[in-house]
Amino acid sequence: MILYLCETKMEIKVVHHPESKMPCTILQIIGSLDTNTSQQLETAARDVYDQGFRYVILDLHETSYISSAGLRAIHSVYNLFRTGDAAETDPTVQKGLRAGTYKSAHLKLVGPSASTRNVLTIAGYDMFLAIYPDLKSALNSF
Repeated sequence: MILYLCETKMEIKVVHHPESKMPCTILQIIGSLDTNTSQQLETAARDVYDQGFRYVILDLHETSYISSAGLRAIHSVYNLFRTGDAAETDPTVQKGLRAGTYKSAHLKLVGPSASTRNVLTIAGYDMFLAIYPDLKSALNSF
């Protein structure tokens, strides 16, 4: 496990989960995901990507707050992990979004609180990112 600490209100635990159907990495965000901490998420995701992992779960069970900067960081992580996947080109994604059939194959969210889930829904993230109540169901979705 790798631990990323930020000076203000957040830490990220990185756990590789090789025994799932698709080897994936869990980024557990503990604290607030905001202007002061969003870069930390992007850095952790880039490190995971650079190590060759392509399937990620953002564990939001202990995420107390997500600001607009946090939403941008999640979107950056989404874009990073769909890079190079022929099934996730812009035209394919746009077509799937219009049809209501698209969800990211590479990034899943798990366990947001009611208020965090509300932020994600208002921002439209539930249209392209699957949100699961627990880690087991998220792992089984790959």
